[in-house]
Amino acid sequence: MQATVKWVDGVMFIAESGSGHTVVMDGPPDHGGRDMAARPMEMILMGLGGCASFDIVSILKKSRQKVSACRVELQAERAEGTPSPFTKIHLHFVVSGAALKPIQVERAVSLSATKYCSASIMLEAAGVTLTHDFEVVEAE
Repeated sequence: MQATVKWVDGVMFIAESGSGHTVVMDGPPDHGGRDMAARPMEMILMGLGGCASFDIVSILKKSRQKVSACRVELQAERAEGTPSPFTKIHLHFVVSGAALKPIQVERAVSLSATKYCSASIMLEAAGVTLTHDFEVVEAE
């Protein structure tokens, strides 16, 4: 896996993944940015949410659950000062589908957190406390 990050100006950067996709990152005005894109730490948080959600949807589909939507709401705390790494992250999954079994959703969340989500495992190894919960919403 590879990526390239190029400085634009101020604290704005354009990142290109090895697969050719680009994303812009910027900072707030009080740090020299123009507030035109997500911050790098927000990108890490969003990447965690994407990684975990990918796993959960895949696990539920393999379990023959009729999942129609999955959303994760992430809340993070960071250390004071500089650097200010994440210290705690809570992931709240809202999974929708037809007759979803909560036990299957719970299993998918657990498997993602402990076995499959590389981002979760990497952050926990770095000392970040990750917690998870979920709710199941019946889809029409």
